[in-house]
Amino acid sequence: MAQVLEFKLPDLGEGLTEAEIVRWLVNVGDVVAIDQPVVEVETAKAMVEVPCPYGGVVTARFGEEGTELPVGAPLLTVAVGGTAGSGASGEAGASAAPDVAAADAESSEYSGNVLVGYGTAGPAARRRRVRHESAAVAKAVAPAPVPAAASAPAPASTAPASTPAPAAASAPVAGPVPVISPLVRKLAREKGLDLREVRGSGPAGLILRADVESALAAAEAAAARPATPVPAAAVAAAGERVPLRGVRGAVADKLSRSRTEIPDATCWVDADATELMAARAAMNAAGGPKISLLALLARICTHALARYPELNSTVDTAAREIVRLPSVHLGFAAQTQRGLVVPVVRDAGTRTAESLTEEFARLTESARQGTLTPGDLTGGTFTLNNYGVFGVDGSTPIINHPEAAMLGVGRIIPKPWVHEGELAVRKVVQLSLTFDHRVCDGGTAGGFLRYVADCVEHPAVLLRTL
Repeated sequence: MAQVLEFKLPDLGEGLTEAEIVRWLVNVGDVVAIDQPVVEVETAKAMVEVPCPYGGVVTARFGEEGTELPVGAPLLTVAVGGTAGSGASGEAGASAAPDVAAADAESSEYSGNVLVGYGTAGPAARRRRVRHESAAVAKAVAPAPVPAAASAPAPASTAPASTPAPAAASAPVAGPVPVISPLVRKLAREKGLDLREVRGSGPAGLILRADVESALAAAEAAAARPATPVPAAAVAAAGERVPLRGVRGAVADKLSRSRTEIPDATCWVDADATELMAARAAMNAAGGPKISLLALLARICTHALARYPELNSTVDTAAREIVRLPSVHLGFAAQTQRGLVVPVVRDAGTRTAESLTEEFARLTESARQGTLTPGDLTGGTFTLNNYGVFGVDGSTPIINHPEAAMLGVGRIIPKPWVHEGELAVRKVVQLSLTFDHRVCDGGTAGGFLRYVADCVEHPAVLLRTL
């Protein structure tokens, strides 16, 4: 006998309440093991593979790729038990039965290795059981009225296990309708579909959600009429609509909140970076791991924050208080194929240039691969934005809410510059500071930016604090 268990979208942590289905890793009819990843979802923070705490045969999936689901919504159902797979999906079900038995021999002891807030160590709630005999299925569901002249059930499908059998309309099935899931019944009822005309592809003819959806799609296709073609000009005028969801939606929400809540201001200064570039070249020529320019800028930034701690803070709007933070967790803007992300280097103020270089490289690679965790993207207290990589000199960026400031660095290029009283060609960079005017006034912001510029122009200034 098999027991059908429902697996819901677990709490993904960091206050996230929904996720978008990016890619299903299993199909209806597949045999899954305990803790096997079954779906890849995208949250506002990162891409996550969600493991299923149950082992058995997948009997239904809820939501197509691209669908957003709230935490607690059903993801899939799994038939667990020693013989759950014998009728999973046509001929393949029989061969899958031994695998299911092996995978589910200990299915009553769930692993617990699921995501935040979703424990599986305790016993699962009792569910209705599914038998392979048609009579057993009939006993498990409530009886439905059947016309007197009812024909025999249609023969079972022989579709491959990875593809549910098409739900074709046929003569009404005699006896109770083999449906367990109340969600399947609700879907059919809302769409006006008679379940007695649906051919089930589950164990012993059990009607699955996929069967109902296939029947609805077939009915819509049969009733469809040729649509009047839309003129190309009208399509062009309408424009393309791009949903604001996932990372793009999270960025939009955060930037909108920043602009709404934070009275920001920006100041900037040009600096001669010739000596900083020479210092970096000397460090790398001395041997050992190479030091990145971003790491040197981060060292300068954290030293400046130690002198001007007002900028390493946040504002508690409810309490009307400025909260000065004890540690510098430095975010840095990184452009990826999924959009702009801001990974965070923890305790940046205590790291060496080598440690910062290594951590920047690790987080940048994770950002490119889409493997950043929610923890990698939260908890920042100040952001360093190197927009010079885009070939621009300056910017007035939006503060990364709920932080209080952001240091921007433009491209470093040769420019005419007065050096030691004479005109020379020097490597010049524009630095900008966007800050929350609630945490400090222009004098503090200007002092911070001037100290950063002095360190860029004369790196030896840092020796006073080392």
